[in-house]
Order: sequence, then structure tokens, then C-alpha cells
Amino acid sequence: MNEPLTVGDCAALACLLEATAPKPGNVHRGADFEDLGFVDLVVSAVAIRPAMEHAAQAGVGETVHRAITATRALVPTNSNLGIVLALAPLAAVPRPEPLTSRAVRRVLESLTAQDCHQVWKAVRLAQPGGLGKVDSMDVTDPPPDDLLAAMRAAQDRDLIARQYVDGFTLVFEEVVPLLEAGRHVGWTLTTAIIHTHVTLLARYGDSLIARKCGPAVARQAASLAQSVLSAGQPGEEAYERALADLDFWLRSDGHRRNPGTTADLVAAGLFVLLREGRWPPPWR
Repeated sequence: MNEPLTVGDCAALACLLEATAPKPGNVHRGADFEDLGFVDLVVSAVAIRPAMEHAAQAGVGETVHRAITATRALVPTNSNLGIVLALAPLAAVPRPEPLTSRAVRRVLESLTAQDCHQVWKAVRLAQPGGLGKVDSMDVTDPPPDDLLAAMRAAQDRDLIARQYVDGFTLVFEEVVPLLEAGRHVGWTLTTAIIHTHVTLLARYGDSLIARKCGPAVARQAASLAQSVLSAGQPGEEAYERALADLDFWLRSDGHRRNPGTTADLVAAGLFVLLREGRWPPPWR
């Protein structure tokens, strides 16, 4: 019998599988951005593994800071801040305990001022694009003592922040079931990842697109994603044509329309499935 994957293995593999799938608008093995390539994402996935491996002992804030520090030592631009923020609370649930929303809520309820200070340092180190300037709890301000309060302040403009507020409900109740539904109908993991990505984009737009380009563009992204879903099923000609059209539109403004938050949520869902052994190998 094969040994189960460690938490660090699950984190790295979730990032690799998410990055490898040719999702519309994202970097993957067949498409790079000018300042971020597939190799950068592969390196980033390996870089965060040690931090995620010890998340239950180190806590969320230190895990985020260690992971971003390790990444920026190897990658010259922000490649994974959203994924790290999404994975750290999940990885911090002790391994003998089932990974559920309730378990993650207990992790989040135990956050301290030090966690917030460490996350603030990590965000400044990562230098993500599209944050803008806000009146309260901006990352250029001194860090607050309550990370959850900071996430509440950001939840309307950032879906990752919203996960901290509601116990990762979207990940457990939407992302994971969408991925598993693909498995149950016999799709490859790659197809399930792409379809989940498109479905989430149709439901929520993408908060990174909204911050970079405005809510109207995010709504347009959602509408085009819905057109893919309405065209049929993966493998059907109309679906694949609409998927290609969505990909073309998302890439038509540099990478300002990159649905990066959606990709981060998919990676979080993959982590849950891998950690709980709910999508066994082979991963194709």
C-alpha cells in the first residue's frame, strides 16, 4: 500500500496540477506571460513545500511568510501569494484531523496578532499587482493585530479574503464538489480542473480581474465563461470553441484579465482532495 502524501506533498502537487492544466487566461505549460512563466510556477510549487509541511506547528502567519520568502528567493515576481494565502489555513489543520470547514474555522479562530504581522510582511515582500489603495487596513499601513478583521475589510474585493471570513465555505461547498463531479462522470483531472475554473469564473467573475480592470470587465469575464458552459460539455465542438474564445479574450489585454483568484481557489480545492485521498492517482 502506498504511503499517503504529506501535507507538503499535497500543497506542491496541488499547485503543479493547477498550473499544468490549460485553464483559460492563466499561465500553463503552453502559455506564459511576459513577466511570469510556467517554469516560475513549477519552481514556486517546490519552494512552498517545506513551509506547508510544517504549517500545523508554525501557524498560518509564519507559514505564509516562510512560503513567500522561499518563493521570492527563486522567482523574481509575485507568482503565488494568493495560493499561499489560500493553502496556509488548510495546511495548518493537524494531519490526524479530517480537513473540513469546521476544522479550518478552528485554525482561523486561533490566529494572533503575530499571524497578522507575518502575513503583512509576506504581502509586502510578494508585491502583488492590482491591490490598489484603500482607506482602512491598506498593506502600506502598519499591520493591524487582527488578521480576520483585515480579511473582513477586504472580503468584498478579494475572494481569498472572504474564505478567511467564512471558513473556506466556497472551497468546501463549491470547488471540491465541482472537481469531484468531473471525476464521477469520467473526465480526466485536467478536464475537471478546466471546467471547475470556468464554472467559478461564470459564478463569481474574478476578484483579481475586478481589482485590475474594474467590475464591468469582471462581469464580462463571467458572461463569457457562462457562454462556455451554455455551449455544451467538455469535448463537444461548441464548448471547445467557446472555451478558446474565452481564452483569447482573457489574454487580449496583456495579463490584466488574468483570472488569478479563480486559479487560487482551484488549487485550494485540489489540496483538499489530495490531502483527504479523494482523488487518487494517476493524476492526468
